[in-house]
Amino acid sequence: MVGNPDTIQTDQFPASRHEFFIRGPAGKLECVADVPEASAERPATIVICHPHPLHGGTMHNKVVTIMERSMRELGLRTIRFNFRGAGESEGEHDEGYGETDDLFAVTEWVRQSRPDDELWLGGFSFGSFISMRAAQNLKLGQLISIAPPVDRFEFSQLQHPDCPWLVVQGDEDEVVCLEDVVCWIEKLQPPPEFLIMEQADHFFHRRLMDLRGLLKNGVRPNLPETISP
Repeated sequence: MVGNPDTIQTDQFPASRHEFFIRGPAGKLECVADVPEASAERPATIVICHPHPLHGGTMHNKVVTIMERSMRELGLRTIRFNFRGAGESEGEHDEGYGETDDLFAVTEWVRQSRPDDELWLGGFSFGSFISMRAAQNLKLGQLISIAPPVDRFEFSQLQHPDCPWLVVQGDEDEVVCLEDVVCWIEKLQPPPEFLIMEQADHFFHRRLMDLRGLLKNGVRPNLPETISP
């Protein structure tokens, strides 16, 4: 189902896959929400953040969409969105500051539309920095960080999120240095669940299905119980 591009979504979470806008701090934010099979449904919603918009990152990135698919298959509602200036979202890139505010706008909409759900956050590359920044001020059930660019953004200035945390890094990443991520992880207390995928580059080319399984297995212990019919 595709929403009217001029329509702002109400506070009701869609009952099926739906493209829509919500009001953001710099204008409309383009979003896509989806729901799991009814038999698998769990009381949790994940918001997923995309890689750097100035380098072509959008909510349609393949790593973002495989994360969305894996979480939906586990029974979560999902929502992806384009940061300001990406896709059809209004506004201009703001070096991560405004993008964090964009994420807060989406999480606030989720809180209003699904007040009883656990809130999960996931992010890939630049999106992992934004989601971790936002995690400092949100009560979360789970944080997922894929290929965090720790050498480009101030991850070391952020506090450990107060929730289960999964970090995934490819060992052949040509954008994010594995050694830098390992050094960062070693300084974290308590350490997150850290998984290194062999023969995986930054965009997990030819490894996306493996990433799907790794993500599902990595968060499965932290899933809330399915909703009884």
